[in-house]
Amino acid sequence: MTSTPISILLVDDQTERATMVSEQLTAAGYNLLAQLSSAEGLLYQVEKHRPDIVLIDIESPDRDILESLSVINQHNPTPVAMFSARGGADFISSAVDAGVSAYMAEGLSAERVAPAIEIAMAQFRSYQQLRQSLERTQQQLDERKIIERAKGLLMARKNISEQAAHQTLRTLAMNSNSTMRNVAEQIVTHLQTPAR
Repeated sequence: MTSTPISILLVDDQTERATMVSEQLTAAGYNLLAQLSSAEGLLYQVEKHRPDIVLIDIESPDRDILESLSVINQHNPTPVAMFSARGGADFISSAVDAGVSAYMAEGLSAERVAPAIEIAMAQFRSYQQLRQSLERTQQQLDERKIIERAKGLLMARKNISEQAAHQTLRTLAMNSNSTMRNVAEQIVTHLQTPAR
């Protein structure tokens, strides 16, 4: 069984180093999709190529790169490993907030590529799982809130117990082949509208 090689988009502002790194990546079995000399057009290239990971090795990354990475992280989440001589806790924190999965405070080298890729991809997967779990939890909380609100309105308007209000919601959901959340939203909308 052969596995598909990891596809990489390389951003490196030093041509000589970029050529050496791209040769090493290819020799190591990686699939180099594209090589950019700056982050200009990075959003387009990530959308076009859909790499497994983006490697960025830029001497002095700026705010524009971080903004591009932030947009990528929001719309097309992709693991990113950044190599840069620029350090400092504030910049590293901003890079991580923008979606950088692994940050190396020194430039890209042959011996550091594979571990950096593994770290970035593992961190990315872990972050995505956490993000999805948080989204599910938020949806469940929102659903519970709207159901509780609908029950409260039913209890007040119909002078019934919480259990009876819950049963009313369940019955309405079953009869309308809908979810309790949808029924609860309809009840809240209807009962909160002032009577004329």
